[in-house]
Amino acid sequence: MSCADCFKGSLLTGEPTGSITELDGAYLASGPTAGDTRRAVVLLTDAFGLPLKNSKLIADNIAKCLSCDVWAPDIFNGEPILRAASLEPNLLHVRAGGSCMWDKFRLVMILLPRLLSVYRSRPTVADARIRAFLKKLREQKQYEKIGAVGYCYGGGIAVRLGHSKVLDSIVVCHPAPVTADHIKAIDVPASWVCAEEDDTFSAALRNKSEAIFAARKGKEDFVDYEFVDYKGTAHGFACRPNMDFPDVKEGYEKGFQQTIKWFEKTLQSPAPAPE
Repeated sequence: MSCADCFKGSLLTGEPTGSITELDGAYLASGPTAGDTRRAVVLLTDAFGLPLKNSKLIADNIAKCLSCDVWAPDIFNGEPILRAASLEPNLLHVRAGGSCMWDKFRLVMILLPRLLSVYRSRPTVADARIRAFLKKLREQKQYEKIGAVGYCYGGGIAVRLGHSKVLDSIVVCHPAPVTADHIKAIDVPASWVCAEEDDTFSAALRNKSEAIFAARKGKEDFVDYEFVDYKGTAHGFACRPNMDFPDVKEGYEKGFQQTIKWFEKTLQSPAPAPE
């Protein structure tokens, strides 16, 4: 996590309706039908983790729109990298042109006292934590398909776990730093929600990523994919949008609908075999 926009954003309105569970302290937004195991979605949060209500509210909305369970695991084991108190709603536009060198300096100052938390949830540790959670989820809940949507820090996890059938489908929203090798390893359907300005997922890497998927067309390793860019937005807009800006509000809402449509398309249960 190295983006000056990571500590900026706004709180979404409303209050969460789900609950914290005994399954590794994960938040659960239940679907309308108890025991429905056809599909589930795992929401991988940004660096603020579960204490910031935005991720819970988004999980609630996904559960409502997809009529399935949505789980938001505690990526940081109770110690998120950023605290809700460091969110700067009045300074952060989460829109193109909203950051400057002073923002990067402030991010460094915010992170200095949190270095131990950063180390305790470094990517290798966080990835292993989520792998273990997904294993428990499949074993205990018996979902037929599990998709994951990741935001910022969680977006990086979604990319790194998007292979070997750990997940069945992913949506990646302005991810934390990932490499071309991580992207080449993805072997499940992948939808990308991209900001116009993003220090961690640059235009060059975004274009290279799409080229990696496009090069597979007609080959055995092809997987369905899409990249959608939202003008006027910056890193963080899909989970911490400032709704006072029409372009950011539109990007947030359309990015959410992109997520819903992708999971409707890729988490469908196979049709029963004819008798």
